[in-house]
Amino acid sequence: MTPPPPSASSRPPARRGSDSRARAKAPVPATAAWRAGDPVGARLFADVGTFDLEAGGRLPDVRVAYETWGTLAPDGSNAVLVLHALTGDSHVVGPAGPGHLSAGWWEAMVGPGAPIDTDRYFVVAPNVLGGCQGTTGPASTAPDGRPWGGRFPRITTRDQVAVEIELTRALGISSWALVIGASMGGLRVLEWAILGPESGISVESVAVIASAAQTSGDQIAWAHPQIGAIRADPQYRGGDYYDVPDDQGPHVGLGIARQIAHATYRSARELDERFGRLPQGGEDPFTDGRYAVQSYLDHHGDKLSRRFDANSYVVLTESMLTHDLGRDRGGVDEALGQITARTLVVAVDTDRLFLPADSARIAQKVPGAQPLRLLHSEFGHDGFLIEFDQLGPIVTQFLAERAQV
Repeated sequence: MTPPPPSASSRPPARRGSDSRARAKAPVPATAAWRAGDPVGARLFADVGTFDLEAGGRLPDVRVAYETWGTLAPDGSNAVLVLHALTGDSHVVGPAGPGHLSAGWWEAMVGPGAPIDTDRYFVVAPNVLGGCQGTTGPASTAPDGRPWGGRFPRITTRDQVAVEIELTRALGISSWALVIGASMGGLRVLEWAILGPESGISVESVAVIASAAQTSGDQIAWAHPQIGAIRADPQYRGGDYYDVPDDQGPHVGLGIARQIAHATYRSARELDERFGRLPQGGEDPFTDGRYAVQSYLDHHGDKLSRRFDANSYVVLTESMLTHDLGRDRGGVDEALGQITARTLVVAVDTDRLFLPADSARIAQKVPGAQPLRLLHSEFGHDGFLIEFDQLGPIVTQFLAERAQV
């Protein structure tokens, strides 16, 4: 038996005003990847050669986009490597403008007088291999003169670090005072702690924030529908969409992928207390309208589709799924036991993507690790991008202890 429609008194009140979706929006580009000929902005570039990939095959003519702040000491002792998360890039500090679609993503952490003080440290931030902001990735030109697109090979976290090792050599750096990163960046930090010394590059200290030593089944499960949403978009075209007009790229699939991911980046408590069951202004969820939280996710999906690339989202997400520090090293605990760098591990207490237990395992098994530090936050995984009043002093203290040593 079909239940009757809800009475007007049982519906959430519709708000006055026009439907928020009715406002005209600019067309969505097929890709927001940085491509040759675009404004360079603050980027620098290094050509680091050809790489044999862990999953097989070779990737020729790899170029890395990166940015730097501060001055390298004559003895090279003050270099800090900052590694970004999934949809970040090399633009850690600085305004949006020509060449940069958004402002720096960690400005509270890096700069003069900041926890990572550029008056004392020389900071390097590369765009990751497979990314879309200047480093070789799916939007880059392949040897045949066309974009790699769907032909871009599978890469792993270790491949990404191998490229960053060659960048380090190209910059004439033989030692990192600190390698720091959160989320996907934290995966690379852990690989750096092992691969760096194996490659003859000293890694004195590492800071692993809201990350893990091994991708979990739960994280793989959340990633699966994100990748599927992009590939199922009819406008994805197998990854070959770089020459199509605006609004004809895979922005719908990319936006849905971001919505799925964003729900894991925030905490259930925050979403419930911030939005609850409120309708979006001017919309009725009992007809064709949305709840406020749905509008919030739509906004973040649209926002990412205007500053990122669908292929890079797939390539980087799949690279995260390969992450297993213990692969070919006798298991995770054995691999963590090989890390000799001073180690700071930070978790967010409400993180439901990278659980605090994942971080606790790192802190327990790395011989030189300090006790686990917790950020107390209502914001879940995104706490590492928000709770600077807590994270800043932790990093400041960690670097001050290095100076004392």
